Amino acid sequence: MFMSQQLTLELSDEIYADLQQKANAVGLSIAEWIVAAISTQANSVSILPAAQQEAARQRFRSHAGAISLGYATGIDNESIDADLAKAYANEYEGSD
Repeated sequence: MFMSQQLTLELSDEIYADLQQKANAVGLSIAEWIVAAISTQANSVSILPAAQQEAARQRFRSHAGAISLGYATGIDNESIDADLAKAYANEYEGSD
């Protein structure tokens, strides 16, 4: 037995017109197009089991600190400005 639920949406005129155009382009009503779009979106989302999520999280974390510049980095503007000035100076010195 097929069960269904009714959902009422309030859309701006701009969004409604956009949906109407998309639905017309494929020969569907707006409601049919929305159901098809939601179904497609829901089917493309896959939830990983907890063990796979944890393994993915560990792989991601393994990259933290993997690159060393040889010196500490921070957000102080003076060292950033000095690095930029040094980089620009090197760029223009070689262009003579």
